[in-house]
Amino acid sequence: MDTFKKLKQFYWPYRKYFFTSLIFLFFVTVITVVYPIILQITIDTVVGEERYELIPYIAGIFVVLMLIKGIATFYHQYLGELFGVTTVYHVRDALYKKLQVLSFKYYDNAKTGDIMSRLTSDVEGFRFFLSFGFAELLRIVLLIGISLSVMFYYSVPLALVTMAAMPFLVVVVMRFEKLAHPAFRGIRKSFGKLNTRVQENISGMQTVKSLSREDFEIGRFSTSNDDYRQNYVKTSEIWAKFFPLMEFIGNVCAVALLGFGGYLVINGGLELGELVAFFSLVWYIMGPLMNVGYVINQFSQAKASGERLREILEAHEDIVVQENASATSIKGHVTFDNVTLTYTKDDDSALKKISFDAPPGKTIGLIGATGSGKTSITQLVTRFYEPELGEVLVDGKPVADYDLKTLRKHIGFVLQESFLFSTTIRENIAYGNPDATEEQIIDAAKRAQAHDFIMGMPKGYDTLLGERGMGLSGGQKQRIAIARAICIDPSILVLDDATSAVDMETEFQIQKALKEVMKGRTSFIIAHRISSLKHADEILVLEDGEVVERGTHNELMKNNGVYERIYRIQYQDHDVIMKATN
Repeated sequence: MDTFKKLKQFYWPYRKYFFTSLIFLFFVTVITVVYPIILQITIDTVVGEERYELIPYIAGIFVVLMLIKGIATFYHQYLGELFGVTTVYHVRDALYKKLQVLSFKYYDNAKTGDIMSRLTSDVEGFRFFLSFGFAELLRIVLLIGISLSVMFYYSVPLALVTMAAMPFLVVVVMRFEKLAHPAFRGIRKSFGKLNTRVQENISGMQTVKSLSREDFEIGRFSTSNDDYRQNYVKTSEIWAKFFPLMEFIGNVCAVALLGFGGYLVINGGLELGELVAFFSLVWYIMGPLMNVGYVINQFSQAKASGERLREILEAHEDIVVQENASATSIKGHVTFDNVTLTYTKDDDSALKKISFDAPPGKTIGLIGATGSGKTSITQLVTRFYEPELGEVLVDGKPVADYDLKTLRKHIGFVLQESFLFSTTIRENIAYGNPDATEEQIIDAAKRAQAHDFIMGMPKGYDTLLGERGMGLSGGQKQRIAIARAICIDPSILVLDDATSAVDMETEFQIQKALKEVMKGRTSFIIAHRISSLKHADEILVLEDGEVVERGTHNELMKNNGVYERIYRIQYQDHDVIMKATN
């Protein structure tokens, strides 16, 4: 029950629905047990004593009880469902909020499909047990308890003989639970992997088709699908082994009841109606006891689901906002003081003793091979990660002293792979600044050289984009992403290879517009093309997480170092063409 105890905060506030549902459940259960008693009275009193005038009264009582049971069943089921649905609403809400605050370090290893599986099927598995499982368990306890009481009232010896096999049933049920829980946890994990495979395949469909890897992907899906099937078959095998055994023990009890009960009736120790009632009551015990397997099934699934939900809810938050975090306006003076960053303990440092100063209005260019640490620098400014050593300062204060929302609200970030939402172009541009006016949105689009192609679309700024911006070219998506960054009027602007997907002419036009935007702002330009950052006030050349060169474009060209080598590689074809032309 540890899992349910740790998730108590979500369902305990709504216990009134649950306990009210149980009150109605009590009425339903009591009325259910009354049926055999009415049958016993009908046989022994009405038929046995030939008092047929009582039949209308018994029929009337029966009809009233059925009406009461119907009303009680409605409220029991409705309130039980309300309890479960209300609880998982808050569970899902808490999960989503937690996913929003978890740092990039968590997402470095997380799989999208698995997270989606937890937010959907695992949440539903937990809800189903809250809505029906708990109540069913209590119904079983109540039904068995009341039925046993009536049975002992009728005949203690017959009740003892009938219940003799009960300990064996309890042992079988406990053994079933021990095997069922790991099996259901395996199903949940397998389903999460299957979701991940589907999600990755659909997201990467263009890559799959362009490389003709459809058959390979079908094979990978079949492997994941077969793993899910095998887990389910394994669980079904456990169920198939134990359920007949439970049923057999129940039938043994029924045979013992009929044998010994018949003997008591023949010898006058028991009335015939009492034996008939006894037979109904014993199945009120055996049925629920065998149904315990189903409840344990649901409990095991809910427990496995709850554990997977807890893994998200209890995930360590690397980035924590301090109690007295500053929410003041940011000018954008960025300073790195001997900063070292290591993503995981087993890896080499992504950044090693990085130091530089970038006051407002200064543009810092970052260049180097893939994995040299360019993006890591900007991710420390936005506090996506925490430095291992050294300090990252903004306006003279460590970034940890700022409220996260305040800090990131003042940073315009344009990633290499621009992500657009499946909504209108207008809403995508205004995503970081929902209160932006129409003039601000259009101005941002014009600065990003996006206005003309937007106006050429069927509905202009109201054009609805497909998933991840489908329907736009890579360059068009990047220009909308740049407009989105400009629209928040940031103090710090980060362009992470932001013009890599546009042609040279468009890049020139965007850079021309960005020069105006960068005035008074601290800007970071990450690029592989020297043409994107040659105008920077200072260029940092990175290799293996270290700054190996720094200076302006002209200064670095005189060093005959890494930067000059990159320039020669990128412009050698251009130089050859120029010589041939001359």
